[in-house]
Amino acid sequence: MFVVVGIAVVVGAVLGGYLMEHGNVSLLIQPSEILIIFGAALGGFVIASPLKVIKAVQAGLLRMFKSRVFSRKDYLDALVLLSDVFYKIRKEGLVSIESDLDEPEKSPIFKSHQSFIKNHHALAFLTDTLRTLTITDIEAHEMGDLLDYEIDAHYEEAMIPAKSIANVADSLPGLGIVAAVLGVVLTMKQINSPPVVLGHDIGAALVGTFTGVLMCYGFVGPVAKNLENIANEDKEFLTVIKAALLAFMNTPSPQVAIEFARRVVPGELRPSFLELENLVKKARAK
Repeated sequence: MFVVVGIAVVVGAVLGGYLMEHGNVSLLIQPSEILIIFGAALGGFVIASPLKVIKAVQAGLLRMFKSRVFSRKDYLDALVLLSDVFYKIRKEGLVSIESDLDEPEKSPIFKSHQSFIKNHHALAFLTDTLRTLTITDIEAHEMGDLLDYEIDAHYEEAMIPAKSIANVADSLPGLGIVAAVLGVVLTMKQINSPPVVLGHDIGAALVGTFTGVLMCYGFVGPVAKNLENIANEDKEFLTVIKAALLAFMNTPSPQVAIEFARRVVPGELRPSFLELENLVKKARAK
């Protein structure tokens, strides 16, 4: 929603200012220059990007149009799920959750937390870590290092769409100059034409530079930053899960582990202590 609002503001501000100076909007519509700029940008993107990167960019662009990647409800759902898992482990032991980890979609614990199950990265991050704990005796600091490596690897992968779009944004001003130069070349063929004709052609050529710069700083560059923010939110979510797991390994108390995780939740999304405690009690009472 905010992406659409931002696009509308950019378009409205640029065109509004242009029209205030009695500009002719039809002069800004130059199909040949648009073809040169965006065709070259798309071609460069395809040259630089393997198929998996192209698919990652497509998926990232779809996620970008959501109001938030993670909401307060998503964090609450994750914290309550972690609490349920930790209480079962403390009561019945690590072996008791093996069936839950093998098929979380069918697990009585996991299936009541659908928003978490739909987050495949977070689900795999949690289940793989718990599965590791069931098959090996690993120290908390070693597990912390392992989780850091996994989070960093996921973050680098999640940053691929942002970096790819940023490269496209960086190329647009240069491609706008290419389009403008080609327009000037064509204008030079008509050097003997009246000044009115030459002025029109030169103005049309300069539209290429305008288009490239505007698309870079007004649209494509901000899209790259938005995708970077999405990657950062993914990292923050995994970090909350990591905090809970390490706290539970150090002090096998579900309450303490969940409080550690709650404190790591980003400030504007962090539930209060009492709010989380009440949800945990309701979940345990079912």
